[in-house]
Amino acid sequence: MSPDRDRAPKGVIFDWDNTLVDSWACIHEAMNRTLERMGHPLWTFGEMKSRVALSLRDSFPGLFGHRWEQAREVFYDVFNAIHLDHLRPLPHIPAMLEALRDHGIRLAVVSNKNGDFLREEVFHLGWGEMFDRVIGATDAVRDKPDPAPVDLAFASMGCGPEGPVWFVGDASVDMDCAARTGCVPVLMRVDPPGPAEFDGTPFRWHLKDGNALLALVRELVIDPDA
Repeated sequence: MSPDRDRAPKGVIFDWDNTLVDSWACIHEAMNRTLERMGHPLWTFGEMKSRVALSLRDSFPGLFGHRWEQAREVFYDVFNAIHLDHLRPLPHIPAMLEALRDHGIRLAVVSNKNGDFLREEVFHLGWGEMFDRVIGATDAVRDKPDPAPVDLAFASMGCGPEGPVWFVGDASVDMDCAARTGCVPVLMRVDPPGPAEFDGTPFRWHLKDGNALLALVRELVIDPDA
């Protein structure tokens, strides 16, 4: 492991859903109502968690074939009606974000959620000033794990992967994106990695929550050789 990857970050790019906010119930409801409308079997909660990672424009054509644009409209209609009611920050996240900013660390979000919905949620929580850039699906020419949205984040943050910049997320698509962009991959979630879940997309650290991430950053700031 390069020693540069064990330095405190100059910037942190976060995934959004189920990294900073709890979105599973909302996504599950919107997805199942879409599947029902399109005549598909419903997904269990576990199936939904294992299948939802790519952006809608990358995943819906495979799910719905030539009717994927119709399914997209159904999903967006349902999601628009319910997403703010479901929106909840995960524990310790607001304090963690404020503390990282106090340390002079630049912050951004790169998500596969539709960019308009994503920014609406960010501002609904009052976090608009936390981030240098909030990038969602379709904001770049391609979506995560492609490097395109991360390149937009770098431009706004004023730092590149050599900073170093951490990419923090809860899924293999986030670790894949980190690898493609030279960021340090950081898995942040309570659940431990499943068998073979991250084969081919390794992560540097697994942190359970925002408190653990902030503690690690402070450790690296105080004692870079820790």
